[in-house]
Amino acid sequence: MTDHILEMRDITKTFPGVKALQDVTLEVERGEIHAICGENGAGKSTLMKVLSGVYPFGTYEGDIVFEGEHAKFHSINDSEAKGIVIIHQELALIPFLSVAENIFLGNERRGRGGLVDWNKTNVEAAKLLERVGLHENPTTPVGLLGVGKQQLIEIAKALSKEVKLLILDEPTAALNDQDSAHLLGLLRQLKEHGITSIMISHKLNEIADIADSTTIIRDGRTIETIDMRDPGSTQDRIIKGMVGRDLEHRYPERTPQIGEEVLRVEDWTVHHPTQVGRVMVDNASFNVRAGEVVGIAGLMGAGRTELAMSIFGHSYGRDISGRVYKNGEEVKTHTVADCIANGIAYATEDRKTYGLNLIEDVKRNISAAGLHKLSSRGWVNGNEELKVAEEYRSSLNIKTPHVLVPAGKLSGGNQQKVVLSKWIYTDPDVLILDEPTRGIDVGAKYEIYTIINRLVAEGKAVIVISSELPELLGICDRIYTLAFGRITGQVPVAEATQEKLMELMTKEKEQVR
Repeated sequence: MTDHILEMRDITKTFPGVKALQDVTLEVERGEIHAICGENGAGKSTLMKVLSGVYPFGTYEGDIVFEGEHAKFHSINDSEAKGIVIIHQELALIPFLSVAENIFLGNERRGRGGLVDWNKTNVEAAKLLERVGLHENPTTPVGLLGVGKQQLIEIAKALSKEVKLLILDEPTAALNDQDSAHLLGLLRQLKEHGITSIMISHKLNEIADIADSTTIIRDGRTIETIDMRDPGSTQDRIIKGMVGRDLEHRYPERTPQIGEEVLRVEDWTVHHPTQVGRVMVDNASFNVRAGEVVGIAGLMGAGRTELAMSIFGHSYGRDISGRVYKNGEEVKTHTVADCIANGIAYATEDRKTYGLNLIEDVKRNISAAGLHKLSSRGWVNGNEELKVAEEYRSSLNIKTPHVLVPAGKLSGGNQQKVVLSKWIYTDPDVLILDEPTRGIDVGAKYEIYTIINRLVAEGKAVIVISSELPELLGICDRIYTLAFGRITGQVPVAEATQEKLMELMTKEKEQVR
């Protein structure tokens, strides 16, 4: 008889005007790693919020059975008391507190008189850090650590609560390959110690590598649960379940029509904004032509985002030097307004912090960078603004009931389309896309690729920065590699392989000089 640690039966969750979940069923075996897949907006995170008590008992229909008992969680504290801990995609750590303080926040180690026993706190935190393979001083402020290490601190925090079922929402979305591999290895270790994990992820290769079972959710309904040991449990099968159709090609076909050079950057050098003497971009030169998609590949910390942000209005760095040419003439890019005026746009990798105003509606987000096109004598034409937003909602297939919905209410893929709409509306000749498909599902990725193809077919020049080498190989015409802030190679996509790109991406600085 199968030993289920968790059963969710006929879960239905309704928001005003939207049925987010309908009769969803989920069964998780004790001690397994169970993946949940689905397109953005399919209901994955909503289901986990029901399970963890974020959406309390009484606000949904259906039953939750945990360790053989019917559960009625009225808050996240109730679920944690039973051993269910959820780690959200947006990490809930306080940067100014120490590692130890974050681990035991709300679960403090107290001594005499009810006061916090700091010695005990730091000693126990050190043991938990050792358990997750993180070699950091427990007194270190969390804000000084990278995202990969912060993810491990969240797991250490879960272990401090005697977790039985660990839920991770997109745990590797913002991690590099090395940090991702370490995290997946840790999940395997936790499995060996009897801890059950549920992992929500869009990275199908990781799911195939680590999951014992995979449940697919589409449009708020359970499609199927796949035994990943089954020879038929291919990525293509998962994709078909997620999007409701076969994706014959992960990347839409395109016949390049490449024209004249549009943008050229020469001898671009950028210094760290606070660390004196540290060079983030070192004498980089590259170009992109009309109708061309150029990729920039590099490991985390190679300087990819620093390169893009420093070009786009000097939004990063200091002591910036070099030259930018547009259609053969040197242009100034000292401010974002300069760049927009010169037909250069940049869609940031961090859509939630820099790309969107999450509390503002879709309409205002789309028009934000191009308000000058909608205004006269300082007044914005509201009717025209609404018309523009509706046109982009339709042409980019932004899934929202109307454009007056706050951007923060949209799924990740649809938020990304709003970011693209904002910059496409400025009518740029050059569009720099920094991690344009991070954290979105394969169906939404395909739509983003189709938008990129449409832009270059119109004669735009597109630069794509991505951590996913298969993505760059699938959509680009040429790929530049970046290591230690320096351009280490330029490869036509017809001659490029992942191995060749990785070799150039890991070139030692001494060899580059």
